[in-house]
Amino acid sequence: MSARPSAPLPSPLPAPVRPVPLGPRSVVSLCLVSAVGVTAFGWPLLAARESDLVGHSADAPWLFALLMPLLLAVLIAQLSEGRRATGAPGLDAKAVAMLGVLAAAGAALRPLGAGTAGLEPMFFLMVLSGRALGPGFGFVLGALAMFASGLLTGGVGPWLPFQMLAMGWVCLGAGLLPGAATLRGRGELLLLAGYGVLSAVGYGTVMNLQGWPYIGGLGAAVSFVPGDPLPANLLRFTLYCLTTSLGWDLPRAALTATLCLTVGGPLLRTLRRATRRAAFR
Repeated sequence: MSARPSAPLPSPLPAPVRPVPLGPRSVVSLCLVSAVGVTAFGWPLLAARESDLVGHSADAPWLFALLMPLLLAVLIAQLSEGRRATGAPGLDAKAVAMLGVLAAAGAALRPLGAGTAGLEPMFFLMVLSGRALGPGFGFVLGALAMFASGLLTGGVGPWLPFQMLAMGWVCLGAGLLPGAATLRGRGELLLLAGYGVLSAVGYGTVMNLQGWPYIGGLGAAVSFVPGDPLPANLLRFTLYCLTTSLGWDLPRAALTATLCLTVGGPLLRTLRRATRRAAFR
């Protein structure tokens, strides 16, 4: 009796392709810009009691001037490392094209919600793009998409570099989620939906921290008090978020999770197919 032919082994899943690798210089650049961002967001919590925060709010343009070159340095570092990895001369045109297309798509999606109840459909695209293309590419994409959306909607102001940093962190976190090479299907979509909920609420919370110390006329229970102990101010900040912005953050989180679960699968396959065909290495 002849032996039954063995079933063919399943082909391994393709490794995640990242047009902009996260190399050593990119890691250093990301750590530097993130450290500056954390300092910019959180320094008022450590301000002395006699600090004139209203006067310091005029320093925002100087902060913008500091953050923009740092974000540009991240982009240059990642593109230069991608050039060395591919051996291509000059900046990798395919990486730049992918970056531009996805940033433009994210910028176009942002006005669709028109800010109604915090609904911002660009979040799900940023989460899925960060997952499919990796943390380095994701950070640059998130920052650039928010900058482009600011130009598109006329939302250019001292808050824009903070928005760019916060969205860059959202995409960076999506690229750092576990199982990038092995997890697929419903489990991956559930992971991304859960992360979408956390990142949408986290984005709103971080952006609250950018403006909360400068808002006057708030009640004593939720207002910022310069020089108070950090736990006391954090408690007031928590109450401020619960009473003012949570009604915006939760709808954003629900929309992001819903879109990840419904259209996330086809979009992830499209992104991964595009990067494979472009032969990013």
